[in-house]
Amino acid sequence: MDPITNPYAPGAGSQPPELAGRDDVLNRTRVTLGRIKHGRPAKSFMLVGLRGVGKTVLLNRIQEISEEAGYISAMVETPENKSLPEVLLPCLRRILLQLDTKERVNEVVKRSLMILKGFANALKVSVGEIEFGLTIEPAPGIADSGDLDADLPDLFEAVGHAAKARGTAVALIIDEMQYIAEAEFSALIMAVHRLSQRQLPVVVIGAGLPQLVGLAGKSKSYAERLFDYPQIGPLNDADARAALIEPATREGAAYEDGAVDKVLALTKGYPYFIQEWGYHGWNTARQSPITPSDIELATRTAVASLDESFFRVRFDRLTPREKAYMFAMAALGPGPHRSGDIAAGLRVAVESVAPLRSSLIRKGMVYSPAHGDTAFTVPMFDEFLKRQQSLT
Repeated sequence: MDPITNPYAPGAGSQPPELAGRDDVLNRTRVTLGRIKHGRPAKSFMLVGLRGVGKTVLLNRIQEISEEAGYISAMVETPENKSLPEVLLPCLRRILLQLDTKERVNEVVKRSLMILKGFANALKVSVGEIEFGLTIEPAPGIADSGDLDADLPDLFEAVGHAAKARGTAVALIIDEMQYIAEAEFSALIMAVHRLSQRQLPVVVIGAGLPQLVGLAGKSKSYAERLFDYPQIGPLNDADARAALIEPATREGAAYEDGAVDKVLALTKGYPYFIQEWGYHGWNTARQSPITPSDIELATRTAVASLDESFFRVRFDRLTPREKAYMFAMAALGPGPHRSGDIAAGLRVAVESVAPLRSSLIRKGMVYSPAHGDTAFTVPMFDEFLKRQQSLT
C-alpha cells in the first residue's frame, strides 16, 4: 500500500495516530492542573514504566493539555551527563521571561529573575559556565548559597510567586527522571514540597523507569505522600486492537482478524512495537485488507528495524562485562531473574557481579522489581540478545 499515507509513527516520543488506553492518566492530568490553577491542593505525579510503553508520548500530550488549560509549560529531559540544575536553569529562565512581558512589568517577576540569576551564579563552579543573558543583578541571600537542598526550594518558590502574580500557573514536565542523581532528586522533592506547602501554582510532572519509585523514596521518605506514581504498562487487548486498527480505518484500510491477532501476539501490547509492526505491515501489504501473511513478511523488517535502532542504541552503550551480564540474563529468559541465578550463569560469586548490576541499573538497562531480582527495562531485550549471540 502507499507508504506516503502510512498512518503509523514508530519513533522515540512520536505521537501515535491513536493514543489508546491512556484516558485515566489524561483525566488525572486535567484534574490536577485544574485544582492547582485554582489554588487547591493536588499531588504532582511521575509516570513509571518500561521502555516502549509511551511515557514520552504521554508527557508530550500532558504538555499540550497544560497549555490548553492556560499554563506556561516547559518539557525537559534529564540525560546521564548533565546535572539537574543544568537541565532546569534554561527552562526556568524561559518561563520567567514569558511572565515578564514588556506590556505589564511586575516587580514579583523581576525579583524572581534576580533570584534565578543568583542561583545560576552560585552554581557556576560546580556545573560549568552557563550564560543566561540576564542583565539584571542577582538578589543577594536567596537561592545563592550553593547548597541545592536549600536553594532549589527557594528558586521554585520564587517561580511560583511570579506565576501567581501574573494570575497563571506553570507546568514543569521532566522526562527520564531515573537519571537524576540521588542528592539532586532530594532537592527536587524538597522544592515540590515547598510548592505544596505554599499552595503555589506550579506542578511537576515527570516520567521514568521503574527504579524511579525507589529513587524517590530513598531520597526523601515523604516522597510517597508528595507524589503519585501511575504505572504505565502494555495496553490491554481492546486498547491494543484500537491502536492498530483505528489508524488504518481512518485511511480506508482494514486488517483480517488473523493479522490483528498475530500483531498483538508479537508485540505483547507494547505501544511502540504496535507502531513498528503496523508501519511495516502497511508497507508490506499490496492491498487492503492486511493479511496474516503480510504480517509474517513484515515481521522480518520490523525486527530488523528494532535491532538496528531501538535495541542497538542501548546495547552499544554497554561495556564488555555488562554485555556478558545481560547475555547471562537473556539465557534465563525474559525475567525477572534471581541475582544468584545470573551469577551462576557467569560462573562467578554473586558479590562479584553486584557492581555490574548497579552500573546497569544506573544506565537504565535493568531494574529490581523485588529484592534480589533483576529484570530488563527494555521489553523483548532477551530476544534481541539471543539474536546477537547467534551472529557471533
